[in-house]
Amino acid sequence: MSTAIDLMGERFLQSGDNADLPIVDAHHHFWDLQRNYHPWLRDLPRIPFRYGDYEAICRDFLPEDYFALDAPHHVVKTVMMEGEWDPRDPVGEAHWATTLNARCGFPNAMAGQVWLDRDDVADVLHEYKSMPLVRSVRHKPVAVPRSEHTATFAAPGSMRCDRWRAGYALLAASGLMFELQTPWWHFTEAVELARDFPGVTIIVNHTGLPADRSVEGLRAWRTALAELAGCANVRLKISGIGERGVRWSVERNGPVVWDAIEIFGVERCMFASNFPVDSVVVKLDTLFAGFKSMVADLKPLQRLALFHDNATTLYGL
Repeated sequence: MSTAIDLMGERFLQSGDNADLPIVDAHHHFWDLQRNYHPWLRDLPRIPFRYGDYEAICRDFLPEDYFALDAPHHVVKTVMMEGEWDPRDPVGEAHWATTLNARCGFPNAMAGQVWLDRDDVADVLHEYKSMPLVRSVRHKPVAVPRSEHTATFAAPGSMRCDRWRAGYALLAASGLMFELQTPWWHFTEAVELARDFPGVTIIVNHTGLPADRSVEGLRAWRTALAELAGCANVRLKISGIGERGVRWSVERNGPVVWDAIEIFGVERCMFASNFPVDSVVVKLDTLFAGFKSMVADLKPLQRLALFHDNATTLYGL
């Protein structure tokens, strides 16, 4: 498999043709709702969601479902993100993903669920150390709407919460990276986290959630992103940039992607699908084709880095 992937990368570098481009999908989900409990996908009423009505994704989504959607693109490896599995059993999803990998070869790495401010955090991290599939963990810190955010924000469960930070401090010894999903106006707290714990790699999910596409909103997002980019231990996933009630398009999302790459640099960014969640606003083929068109003017080596090499290196694939 690895030899075939290496040859695919070499073929792309020679041709420069996006049709030959191997892809590592650095952020997606699998779930089996017939067997496993994801509260937000199974319980009624449905929770408020940034894309609006998400009933369409409240169904099983397994590797065979994913790969039925990816043609004509060459997704060669994937990184599965925790899907808000039953919080009473944080490691259960990683055990399930391990059996999934044994059955079909996917996912090739994953981010496990953790609760940094819970008493079981040390035990959960210890168990993940014995699971080769797990490379990182995610715990969404408490966040508030931009209108309610202040410079001194430090709510329980937030990135300035002493208990939350005590759990975060254990990550360096665990060797696991941290997946940060939070709106960009909380990036000041994220900068503090990155600087206070330089031994932990932070991987920003969904480009910092730039949902406000007003001139002022995008300007503030760029400023926050640039501040966080000043921390050498931070990487950026270009994913999850859809808008509520708006079909995903290059015209709407190209400027966000170009700014993100300019701010973080090609070497610290990677593309990802966030499927099946982003299927609410876009088809997988359209998404990957759109990402490819956005960076068509870059050199082949840079495109290979964004779609494949950066994620391969970061997640040890």
